[in-house]
Amino acid sequence: MASVSEVKDEPGQPPALTSLALAEAAQKAKAKEQSVTPFKVSGGFDEEGKPKAIDYEKLTRDFGSQRIDKPLLERFEKVTGHKAHRMLRRGLVFSHRDLNLILDKYEKGVPFYLYTGRGPSSDSMHVGHTIPFEFTKYLQDVFNVPLVIMLTDDEKFFHTPKLSLKDVYRFTVQNAMDIIAVGFDMKKTFIFADTEFVDGGFASAFNNNVRELGKRTPMSQIKGTFGFNKSNNIAEFSFPAMQSATAFATSFPFIFGTEVKKVSKVPCLIPCAIDQDPYFRQCRDIAPKMGYQKPAIIHSVFLPSLRGSESKMSASEPDSSIFLSDTDNQIKRKVGKAFSGGQDTAEEHRKIGGRTAVDVPFQYLTFFMEDDEELERIRVEYEAGKMQSGEMKMACTKELQAYVSGFRERRRAVTEDVRKEFMRPRQLSFKGMPSEKERQDAREKRMKLLAEELERLKNED
Repeated sequence: MASVSEVKDEPGQPPALTSLALAEAAQKAKAKEQSVTPFKVSGGFDEEGKPKAIDYEKLTRDFGSQRIDKPLLERFEKVTGHKAHRMLRRGLVFSHRDLNLILDKYEKGVPFYLYTGRGPSSDSMHVGHTIPFEFTKYLQDVFNVPLVIMLTDDEKFFHTPKLSLKDVYRFTVQNAMDIIAVGFDMKKTFIFADTEFVDGGFASAFNNNVRELGKRTPMSQIKGTFGFNKSNNIAEFSFPAMQSATAFATSFPFIFGTEVKKVSKVPCLIPCAIDQDPYFRQCRDIAPKMGYQKPAIIHSVFLPSLRGSESKMSASEPDSSIFLSDTDNQIKRKVGKAFSGGQDTAEEHRKIGGRTAVDVPFQYLTFFMEDDEELERIRVEYEAGKMQSGEMKMACTKELQAYVSGFRERRRAVTEDVRKEFMRPRQLSFKGMPSEKERQDAREKRMKLLAEELERLKNED
């Protein structure tokens, strides 16, 4: 096909019908910008209609976040006294908002907490879902801070027409057990499901923050941030206030105490994939108006689909994902079909070498292989043509089988009683925890709420 610049205009034709105009329209229809929202992730398409990889540099510019550069990484290691996680070392956790301020507070002994979450959309999580959770566990261990994990079952129900409340709650229970199997410290971790927590006797402060956020959020802001229109239901418009409320320590008096003035100063660090950033951009806009600290955010890239780096791994496409419930044979079969950066023939591959930048099995190794030296050896040999695509897939298969096998072993130890304890509103153990008086006040408030609820139920009978 001739390029737009090669197409000559046709005298006498209306502007919209000239060959030049039609050629431009055809190319414009094929080309499509990348789209990264909490509901859709795509690298877009080029002028020929071919899918493109996600451009994280562009995302950083568009979202207005900052790259995690070498000086910040070095400071992180110096302040914490720990080697950076492999995802930090390799730029897979790549962007942030105010991570430097969190390090300032940690140096001064100011307490903070972590917040992350998951929208349960399937019975089993896939390995892409574990990436932010594994990194969050690392942060919890390094900083020795409390963690709140929010399971947004209501959001999945609102946004997915085919799902019922019964479906999403079943997913929530199974996903909670998967998350626990990552290895979080029960004494420092509270997990809650929206549909269960907000209607219980411990969520009055949380619900008040939701109301305050909702009152301060104009409809135009939600439309602009999330791209909502008349086809979205009213529950979707209101949900961002729910997800934002978890970023305020005052939402959890049973953890942080009841002295609002003191607790409102407790900052929050949110590790998440970058598609969740729109929720917290608007939260950061509103937080100062409520007298709260802006939450800090640290972004990770997406684990790509087995089909290529133009989209993320998705639970809705089983063959594009490695699930935590997959058997060794299923993992081997799926990796065997993964998009390869190798050449068309073995001979050509030995001459030219492989393309690690687009090779999905190699990209998976960068996420899951701990050994930096071994990863570099594999990269060099593959790009030099000394390692064939089949060998690369074998190395990836071995790493993923070990990762999933370790998870399965931990998952078997997570009982229903363990899940319930993680999801029980309770005092957590951490540096800077509330005083005995604050804990007693919180207990008395809970007992009062419980008595009121029992009285209400009695009157209904």
